[in-house]
Amino acid sequence: MEIDFDTTQNAHFKEMIEAGVVYGHKKSKTHPKMKSHIFSTRNSIELIDLKTIITALDKAKDFLKEKTAKGAVVFMVATQPAAQKIVEDFAKKHNFPYMTERWLGGILTNFKVINQRMNYYLGLKNKKEQGELDKYTKKERVKIDKELAKMGKAFSGLITLNKLPDVLFIIDIGNHKTAVNEAKIVGIPVVAMMSTDCDPTTVEYPIPANDHSKNSIEWILKYLEPALVKPADKI
Repeated sequence: MEIDFDTTQNAHFKEMIEAGVVYGHKKSKTHPKMKSHIFSTRNSIELIDLKTIITALDKAKDFLKEKTAKGAVVFMVATQPAAQKIVEDFAKKHNFPYMTERWLGGILTNFKVINQRMNYYLGLKNKKEQGELDKYTKKERVKIDKELAKMGKAFSGLITLNKLPDVLFIIDIGNHKTAVNEAKIVGIPVVAMMSTDCDPTTVEYPIPANDHSKNSIEWILKYLEPALVKPADKI
């Protein structure tokens, strides 16, 4: 993809191309409502319009900045392999709740029950750390350890989520339709990074971009990071 950077007058464009942000899916998989965001097609792969991406990012950035300035809780969701580690590290860095394993149905629509299960997990984990489980037989402890491991995968990212989040930030809505539906039911706005196979009208703040590339995801988060950091956390 060749672009005259003298005419774009925007250093971000070059960075986006180098990070692979502009690459979508094959043309045959393009969602009809995403067609207006396509710049071109090369070797049957859709290329997302650079200006469209920046416009979407800036809109999402303004929204996130406004919300976090008021102390909003941003819940990050990414369960596909390319995004899991990146999102987990980013969320931990800023003390955001996150979900990088399979979405637990009811996190938003049945939060009270999910919160009770999380508190049970934390209580059991604390008992183990304090040695209160030593009184059980070896067989019982093995069973408890398996339960803790299973619950740890599900709840480790939700420890800071003590109330319904104010914003849902999703990488790849194609894999998180249940999360998007739950957000709509409880009235939580969604910011989502999505490729060309998704419907951008299903969320409030869609960001058309390559959502299956580590470099692309990292670039998007880096661009949005200033708006995601709470004022008290800024250096």
